[in-house]
Amino acid sequence: MSLLQNDRLLRALRRQPVDMTPVWIMRQAGRYLPEYRAVRQQAGSFMTLCKTPELACTVTLQPLARFPLDAAILFSDILTIPDAMGLGLSFKEGEGPQFARPVRTAREIAALGVPDPEQSLRYVLDAIRLVKHELAGKVPLLGFCGSPWTLATYMIEGRANKEFPAIKNMLHAEPALLHTLLDTLAKSVAAHLNAQIKAGVQAVMLFDTWGGMLATPDYQEFSLRYCQQVIASLIREHDGQSVPVILFTKGGGQWLDQMAATGCDALGVDWLVDLQAARQQVGSKVALQGNMDPQFLYCSPEEIRAEVARILQSYGAGPGHIFNLGHGILQDIAPENVAVLVDAVHEFSQPYHQK
Repeated sequence: MSLLQNDRLLRALRRQPVDMTPVWIMRQAGRYLPEYRAVRQQAGSFMTLCKTPELACTVTLQPLARFPLDAAILFSDILTIPDAMGLGLSFKEGEGPQFARPVRTAREIAALGVPDPEQSLRYVLDAIRLVKHELAGKVPLLGFCGSPWTLATYMIEGRANKEFPAIKNMLHAEPALLHTLLDTLAKSVAAHLNAQIKAGVQAVMLFDTWGGMLATPDYQEFSLRYCQQVIASLIREHDGQSVPVILFTKGGGQWLDQMAATGCDALGVDWLVDLQAARQQVGSKVALQGNMDPQFLYCSPEEIRAEVARILQSYGAGPGHIFNLGHGILQDIAPENVAVLVDAVHEFSQPYHQK
């Protein structure tokens, strides 16, 4: 059993008492930090940065050197699994991810196998081991994957496209084919998350970035069903501790009760959701993570502090809240404003946790 100097995040995910609300930030290791941009330039490409464990470790730890965050999240990308399947992932500045070989036919989908994480994704696991060594028990380390539906959107389109016409066409015209792909992806995601847990992450997050674009019946059949399949396949205890699972469907606030029934320990919620209403809806089933609009970090320190106070009040007293943004931090945010956010969460949340 590994002891943590700060286990606030894990306690909150388990809905246990804490002294103050823990806070971490989606994409906290990223382009808003000048020190990240320097390492990214040194790497030469985003994929080289992801695939070089020493560099991935460096950028994972950078935000912790600046801010008293309650968790580190591994620097990686949700698309490492399709890359390991041989689809030829690359990133073009200003255009996002692209695949050289998208999958759209029965033959292409049948040819996909479940990657062995210790082989084709070894660089991710090596980065985890390095980060764990460097953290030395300071705070917990989060691992993550994209959800099967979200990975499929990129794999079928071949690039980021907010309309995603190709996968929507497959969903309606060839649903059985899409289910075949999603099942392979669910097995791949579970295998990769389990390998991350064995390598040392203490909690995992499933990013269902594009589930919110679906109609409710389609969300249940093509997104939520496979999130549930992944969660059911995960290692839930390692190194003498339970391993909490966070499920986040961006734009999924209308399905919180269904998401809470997947077996996850916490739900990420975006800024479209009222935390008080969400807490009433899910009760004591799961913890809640969120949910400041990232745009607030453009505001003055006074406005940031006021919004932190409002969100904490909305959740109210007691355990089970992890403060976060409702989505990833934007790349041109001033790091000084992140410091204001983190300090405000720790300062203002203490009265909500006094017995």
